[in-house]
Amino acid sequence: MSIFADTDQTRAWEAHLRTQTAPARPVPLPEGNALIDALQFLAIPDEDIADIVALATRLRSGSPLWWYLERAVWSLASHIGDIDAPPRFAALNDINDPKYRYFYVLVCVGALPYVREYHQSKGIPDAISQATLVDLGRNVRVHRKREGIGGLGVAWWLMLHFRGVIYQLGRLQFEQVWLGDNIAASIQADGGDASPGSPALSIHIPDFSGPMTPAACDESIALARDFFPTYFPETRYDNAICSSWLLDPQLKQYLRPESNIIRFQDRFNLVEGGWESNMSIMQFVFGKTPEHLNTVPRTTSLERAVVEHLSAGGIWYGRAGWFQLSDT
Repeated sequence: MSIFADTDQTRAWEAHLRTQTAPARPVPLPEGNALIDALQFLAIPDEDIADIVALATRLRSGSPLWWYLERAVWSLASHIGDIDAPPRFAALNDINDPKYRYFYVLVCVGALPYVREYHQSKGIPDAISQATLVDLGRNVRVHRKREGIGGLGVAWWLMLHFRGVIYQLGRLQFEQVWLGDNIAASIQADGGDASPGSPALSIHIPDFSGPMTPAACDESIALARDFFPTYFPETRYDNAICSSWLLDPQLKQYLRPESNIIRFQDRFNLVEGGWESNMSIMQFVFGKTPEHLNTVPRTTSLERAVVEHLSAGGIWYGRAGWFQLSDT
């Protein structure tokens, strides 16, 4: 029985993997202390390391999953620096499988030498490289927050880090993307210079990284304005974008104008339209989505806002927004 979900996404990923060939200098999965060192470099929590090492041992001992691991690494290596992504990793049948829930952690470990070499070729400081890649360990922690057990339920997200197209600069992460039609049209309508397919920086706000204060966000944006022209001078990034429940203007009905979230919202020009985002906001605020609203804490103003809005029959929406980097 396959560990991967039986979906069109899995079939597309498998077809893609069959096209992958070994790079000129293949790097095997590290063993022994070298594997532990790599996991610690990536900030994998200590409590998860023994299970990851045990899975690596099983995969090396003739497991058919080695074929998938090896070619998944080769796929990342062959798309280093490419904004256009290869097909997403196939979802696991069970993200909490006691034997295989760390499979994609090992894929990322296998890809580590390639992305580190790419960062070094660009002259990106080691501190920024590591600060970016430790999002792997952070997302193992997020998995435990949501599921009560270690794992990696959002493996597709880490494809960005191990292809070298996202960077942690202070409090925020900045992903190199192409503008979509709606955001480009919104920028154009405001007199900005943009078209569909133009390069932009998509802002993400990682968990377990402290408060997103206005000062911390200002610092990150200032760092991004300097970082990308320095290390990616071939590409001009005029606009920053964000797509998140954090931009839902309904939050202004519940939170103070000086709150960190509202101050963050106020940076952006909103694009018309949105999408239902109840599950997303519940996961990010509370962890695993609860079965009953009366079981979740209401100790912070955000927790109270989320519950009060849903209890009243409201819906939270994800929204997209943008600002010009030259204006900040």
